[in-house]
Amino acid sequence: MEALNTFLSDTASLIWWPVLFLIIGGGLFFLFYSGFIQYKYFIHAVNILRGKYEDPNAPGQISPYRALSTALASTVGIGNLSGVAAAIALGGPGALFWMWVTSIIGMSTNFFTSALSSMYRGKDSEGEIQGGPMYVIREVLSKGWQPLAVLFCICTMVGSLPIFQANQLTQALVDIGLKPNGIEESFITIGGASISITKLIIGFFIAVISSLVIVGGIKRIGSWAGRMVPIMIVLHFISVMVILVLFADKIPYYAKLVFTDAFAANHYQGSPFMGGVVGGIIMLGVRRATFSNEAGIGTAPMAMGAAKSNEPIQEGLLSMLSPVIDTLISCSLTAFAILVTDAWLVPGATGITLTSLAYRAALPVGGDYVLLLCTFIFAISALFSYSYYGRKALTFLIGYKRSVWYDYFYLSTIMLGAIASMDLVLNLIDIAFALMAIPTMLSAIKLAPNVMKEARVYFAKLKSKKA
Repeated sequence: MEALNTFLSDTASLIWWPVLFLIIGGGLFFLFYSGFIQYKYFIHAVNILRGKYEDPNAPGQISPYRALSTALASTVGIGNLSGVAAAIALGGPGALFWMWVTSIIGMSTNFFTSALSSMYRGKDSEGEIQGGPMYVIREVLSKGWQPLAVLFCICTMVGSLPIFQANQLTQALVDIGLKPNGIEESFITIGGASISITKLIIGFFIAVISSLVIVGGIKRIGSWAGRMVPIMIVLHFISVMVILVLFADKIPYYAKLVFTDAFAANHYQGSPFMGGVVGGIIMLGVRRATFSNEAGIGTAPMAMGAAKSNEPIQEGLLSMLSPVIDTLISCSLTAFAILVTDAWLVPGATGITLTSLAYRAALPVGGDYVLLLCTFIFAISALFSYSYYGRKALTFLIGYKRSVWYDYFYLSTIMLGAIASMDLVLNLIDIAFALMAIPTMLSAIKLAPNVMKEARVYFAKLKSKKA
């Protein structure tokens, strides 16, 4: 198992070399090419989110709000509690700075990729309107691009597997719900490998709960996401703000350290990149931010492509809010909770275990259970969204009716994720996400002029209505 994990880690680092430049370089291209237009219309994007411009008769499957909620259910998920903790554990406070940079650039990336998914929607085997990078490639680009659509779908089916969410939710239930109450894990040994029966049972029940929503498709997923996303964001915000108030005297010190350590990398414990530790911490920040907010990966465009809309630019503007809510707000709150409580200094602690130490330090009575509730809601909502992405990718390849088997395969891997190691899970998903970014970014860069042409028309109409 250790050899497999090492192989996956080395492979992920190798693949992320070019992808890092593609995501960051492509994002900067979008930022300057658009003339920062999406930031000029940030308030307009918030009004779109509020439903001010919603057209219930527009083509699509779900409302724009539910489409964004579906995207946020996967991004503002368990990664915001454990993924950012893993980044801090390996890279120190400076890793957060590079997550910020990646998310700011990712706003412009989401604007272009989601606008394209709404501009160039196709139909699946059932005649239902669909969107996503694979449909953009199929509907607009030449035959030479089509293998990239297939690559995207295959990697999406892997990257969307629930192994990370199941892994961290199970770990939280064991560490917070069972062990403090004197219930220890039970293990069996198979072929020399020790397997936790306790985690396997927990994984089974998580799969059963998830199946109640997943088998209902995007409409049921969107409906549940629309209800759960506001709850989980508010619950997370309130709980972390309590921690920050209790440790308010440490906030200025760590706020400064985030910036200074980003370039000094004094607390970075990973492998160097481009010949130095600063390169290593940049790579870490980009990977963890991309894993969290998924800008440039292509999942948000898949959700936004299902929105009822006649204005693709609205979906692009709406999608650019995702990195703001996910990384700049939610991940930052978790990171500072870990930093100000000094939980990040505990040797060997990472993932959800590290976050639980922060809650325990600040809220010794009940803090663990608040985190457990946050973890459960975050993980379950992400499980719903990722199942939609994976099945949608398989539908593109083999048709809707036969893709139903993905739901059952997806649910079965929840139990696998429950007993796997976190490092192995993260490396596997990192590889899939990196490969997904290649078709998404290349097609978006190629078609960027089409987006800007559409944007000029849209904003001209908007100004004429105000005149």
